[in-house]
Amino acid sequence: MLIVADENIPLLESFFTDIGEIRRVAGRHMTADDVRDADVLLVRSVTPVGPELLEGSRVRFVGTATIGTDHVDVDWLKEQGIGFSAAPGCNANSVVEYVLSVLSLHAERCGLADGNELSVGIVGVGNVGGCLARRLQRLGFKVLLCDPPRAEAEGAEGPEFASLEEVLKCDVISLHTPLTREGSHPTYHMLDESRLSQLISNQLLINSGRGEVIDNQALKARLTQDNAPSVALDVWENEPGIDPELVDAVWLATPHIAGYSLEGKVRGTEMIYQALSHYLGLPVRKKAGQYLPEPPLSKLTFTATADEQKALRTALRVCYDPRTDDVKLRLAMRGNADERAEAFDALRRDYPVRRECSSLKVQLKGAGRSMQDSFKAVGFKLKI
Repeated sequence: MLIVADENIPLLESFFTDIGEIRRVAGRHMTADDVRDADVLLVRSVTPVGPELLEGSRVRFVGTATIGTDHVDVDWLKEQGIGFSAAPGCNANSVVEYVLSVLSLHAERCGLADGNELSVGIVGVGNVGGCLARRLQRLGFKVLLCDPPRAEAEGAEGPEFASLEEVLKCDVISLHTPLTREGSHPTYHMLDESRLSQLISNQLLINSGRGEVIDNQALKARLTQDNAPSVALDVWENEPGIDPELVDAVWLATPHIAGYSLEGKVRGTEMIYQALSHYLGLPVRKKAGQYLPEPPLSKLTFTATADEQKALRTALRVCYDPRTDDVKLRLAMRGNADERAEAFDALRRDYPVRRECSSLKVQLKGAGRSMQDSFKAVGFKLKI
């Protein structure tokens, strides 16, 4: 059995060698010739999967090691009798920790002693948005949820949802929707010129979902106007050929890596390994925990004199500080369009190992219940 896989899917050999021969291919440039003789195709979000790629091939199973499926023609795969699996929720925790780190930086630059003074509106309350909402609520933030499809489907049985207009009045707006162009609630250019004009200078807009949810040209224009909001973008229109002028205009710019923790990546690989094993009728013998290495930093200690919020910010940024990725992306915007696109992909391909908060054991000497609860809510392992 031949397995053609995106070269950037981690631990391919560890999970799939027992199932078949593995051929690694650059996901962004994968062609029909690359997969013609494959039995199994494993991709990430950079590879469009549909008839143009697979017609005439012998592929019988497709797995994407991502939470999203807008790059996959799922209906066509079903019509062809091709098995399919995604990895929903695999990197939800990684994205949540990205947003928490961005919030931490934003609160500090706003001079807030306690970040939970901010109201946060979450647009799209699926695996990622739901996880973020629970984490923020445990940390004491006021949270508004916006998810029109869920609101219609669940009605009074679901949580309390707000309208998009209500959410756009929050101090922070964080986007976590899929990309949809049809239906009653399309998300393509959901934040257009009109809605972007409603955001003002004391607000922060974060997009770590899908780049096309924001009209990037309208956003660039808005950021040149008076009273413009602060913006943190991890996802962009036209990746990898993103707009360098927009990179320059936003407060924080990162190269689509919010979900790139090692734990998130390995969970994605594990989930498509499980799905393929079930599809083939094979036993599932491998787990992600078998392959996670010891983290470079395993323990952090705070004494009884530590300020709770400062300690929490320090621990968060020890695990991940988005300013490092921001600097790298801005430097990558030098050169011509082809060079910038290649540099954007290289930042993702060669992304350094980033561990989640759960990999770090935090010792709190003499800490009170509030401090313990805050660290637990973020996801750290505690040693009291």
